[in-house]
Amino acid sequence: MMEFLRRVSKKKGLAPGALVYVGEKRVEKARIIVLDYDKEHILEKEVENVEECFPYKETSTVTWININGVHDVEILERIGKHFDIHPLVLEDILNTEQRPKMEDFDDYVFVVLKMIRFDENKNQIDSEQVSLIVGPNFVISFQEHEGDIFDPIRDRIRKGKGRIRRMASDYLAYALVDGVVDHYFVLLEKLGDALETIQQELMAVPKTETLQSIYELRRETILLRKSIWPVREVVSGLERGESSLFSESTRPFLRDLYDHTIQVVDTVETVRDMLSGMLELYLSGVSNRMNEVMKVLTIIATIFIPVTFVAGIYGMNFENMPELRSPLGYPITVLVMFGMGISMLVYFRKRGWL
Repeated sequence: MMEFLRRVSKKKGLAPGALVYVGEKRVEKARIIVLDYDKEHILEKEVENVEECFPYKETSTVTWININGVHDVEILERIGKHFDIHPLVLEDILNTEQRPKMEDFDDYVFVVLKMIRFDENKNQIDSEQVSLIVGPNFVISFQEHEGDIFDPIRDRIRKGKGRIRRMASDYLAYALVDGVVDHYFVLLEKLGDALETIQQELMAVPKTETLQSIYELRRETILLRKSIWPVREVVSGLERGESSLFSESTRPFLRDLYDHTIQVVDTVETVRDMLSGMLELYLSGVSNRMNEVMKVLTIIATIFIPVTFVAGIYGMNFENMPELRSPLGYPITVLVMFGMGISMLVYFRKRGWL
């Protein structure tokens, strides 16, 4: 949280629309990959200069311009100027802490999503912002770093599988959003495996590490909920909006995608409830074990109270205590104390306290 506040503070005093990158620089150099296609032809290439993308604005084919690395402000300025993108939109693209949202600007639709993956090396959830600008015949996507979940979509375009080559840019935008949402299910499966492991530990002998795992999983679930919950509004806005960029043939797919987002949100809420229950179960187990320990210690102390009383009486060393001079005084006293302890143990067991 403090790191986030430090990042946002870089924009202090600047005018609205000022282009300042807010986030972590994840790649050294921005890469621009162009994928231009129609039903019969396809062209895929990596361009060195952003100006090479400009001719695709007016073509009759569908063009997907993917930019890996949004820290290069100059590239965004050039794209914004040529494609007539509002400065506030460019500002949101550069702010990688942006909340997922959708905005309709008549000539294009702006979408912000959170691509979430599980980092195997760090053993934690990693979040990346993905921004989309959907035009009449193009989609411009902005990502923080290379390596993502869009490779299956690229393969479908290259091989001409499905209907994506026959559809317009609105279907390409749907496919990209759908790829992000579908990956949430992959992440939820990993969370499910982690939940199962924690459950097994709770049923066995929960340790301090179990509590730490619960708290870490709760933190990741909160991050996941924060990223997923607004996506429902985004998809709903695309499906129910009045933008002419999304045709009636694409809206059924958006409705199906909306159902997927509802399912993801419900699953996340279920995981949150299960984690809360696990936390209560852990704390209850710790409390029960503490109660068992205290019960044993209380019983031991209770047994020794009368024994200590007898030992205290015969430890006062008064001269007129007749038992002090009796040859059997010591063994009788020990037997009495021992008998008192045994009698109390038998009584406790009959009462069900042991």
